Amino acid sequence: MPTAVLTDRERTAVQAYLRLLHTVRAAFDGPPDGARPPLVPPAVLVEAEQALARAGLAGNEEAFFELLREWCPDR
Repeated sequence: MPTAVLTDRERTAVQAYLRLLHTVRAAFDGPPDGARPPLVPPAVLVEAEQALARAGLAGNEEAFFELLREWCPDR
């Protein structure tokens, strides 16, 4: 399997996405009674959006998810 060499901006975008993914998962793993709606802090969403834009990946999901698959194949 070829190893992807990411630019700093691509790596930052992938890391921001993974933080967002973990935050969303944690929110959905909240109380089973559903007493409070899952909430993702706006700062986490903003970080991911900005990182994707800086890496030139905003609106280019196919390229981004290809990078993600190469860099983190178990996701």
